[in-house]
Amino acid sequence: MTETVLRNRTFDELAIGDTASLVRVVGRDDIDLFAAVSGDVNPAHLDAAFASTDMFGHVVAHGMWTGALVSAVLGAKLPGPGTVYLEQDIRFRRPVLPGDTITVTVTVKEKRPARRIVLLDTVATNQRGEEVLTGVATVIAPEKSIEWPRAELPEVRLRRHDRYEEFVAEARGLPPIGAAIVHPCSPEAILGMIEARDQGLLDPLLIGPEAKIRAAAEAAGVSLAGIPIEPVAHSHAAAARAVELAVSGAVGALVKGSLHTDELLGAVVASGSGLRTERRISHVYAMDVPAYAKPLVVTDAAINIQPSLEQKRDICQNAVDMLRLLGVEQPRVAVLAAVETVNAKMPSTLDAAALTVMAARGQITGALVDGPLAFDNAVSPDAARTKGIVSPVAGEADVLLVPDLEAGNMLAKQLIYFAGADAAGLVLGARVPVVVTSRSDSLRTRIASAALAKLVASRQPLAGKMPR
Repeated sequence: MTETVLRNRTFDELAIGDTASLVRVVGRDDIDLFAAVSGDVNPAHLDAAFASTDMFGHVVAHGMWTGALVSAVLGAKLPGPGTVYLEQDIRFRRPVLPGDTITVTVTVKEKRPARRIVLLDTVATNQRGEEVLTGVATVIAPEKSIEWPRAELPEVRLRRHDRYEEFVAEARGLPPIGAAIVHPCSPEAILGMIEARDQGLLDPLLIGPEAKIRAAAEAAGVSLAGIPIEPVAHSHAAAARAVELAVSGAVGALVKGSLHTDELLGAVVASGSGLRTERRISHVYAMDVPAYAKPLVVTDAAINIQPSLEQKRDICQNAVDMLRLLGVEQPRVAVLAAVETVNAKMPSTLDAAALTVMAARGQITGALVDGPLAFDNAVSPDAARTKGIVSPVAGEADVLLVPDLEAGNMLAKQLIYFAGADAAGLVLGARVPVVVTSRSDSLRTRIASAALAKLVASRQPLAGKMPR
């Protein structure tokens, strides 16, 4: 039990041989937090691949993480509050590994009345009793007795952004795909294209007014050497030409530059464009939410305003097919509503129930679909258990199928701005994927969006389903 009050030992109260200890288990969070606070990003502590090549062969904790435990004992236990830490002689004896239980013990070895100087032996051992740190601390012991309430530390949660790593690595391992960058007439669009190219994801073809493209590249401070440009007069012409190139197979993906999303998608779904399929196009946010254990897809938050039941079926199938291309064998789709029961006065619950039955009857394939589910039941096993919901999807959703665009957009933006999520955006349902990023997207998000497009384009033949 943690003591609620800290009590010190004054210089006069200390005796040779007095001792105090602290026990901590070092976990990944300890290592990452220490790196974040100290700025010590030595890959020997953070990167398993790098650490496998060094003298220990695996990740080890920072030596000063263990050293900081010595300071904790001195400042909180012996001598305790009022202690002034002057000097520390440290010798690191063995590496400290993630999962080790470290016991730090300080023992009074010498008292010097002048200035109340005290020397203490400092020893840290692991769970096998092996010394990992030894040394001697020199402190000024407190003159007066102090009792002080122990501070309540803030709750700290690490925001880990590693949900994209696996599929980005897979995408890098494939040959770059040809991508039409449509009307890249802003520095942001040019930089995003360069980043995707340099990551080995896309082989870009720039389509738009050449003078504006070159001016944007100059403003961005990058060279367009070796990157082909197909000049057209304006953004409408750029969108139309990009669609023609995709239909011919010259490019495998479209990437929105600085034109409006509606303008690009209008060309994609135009009658006779050649990119339309029997599916309704839809947008997916592939989200890396730090508080969730796996990637999470939110759909549709950008294109279909108030989708019909049939359109929701397409929106669902588009997301499922993408996840299956990414290696998720049987995605779990939670059809969201405000409640988890069917209510005739709430159309979203009726649609959710219908989609669940449609999946059971083979009208949606390759997925487990269940609804209606409220958001908490979809992503939290505890919430689902509390409400007595028995479902193969509840608490384990891979896809959140929202009732309409407004709900989806608000949910996605809340996850981005309140939960620290990254959101890679992609438009599905056409014969090629369409990357739609915004100027505010981070580098990670832009790279993830390009990686998604590359994997979908590489694993889904252009022929696909014929247009109606």
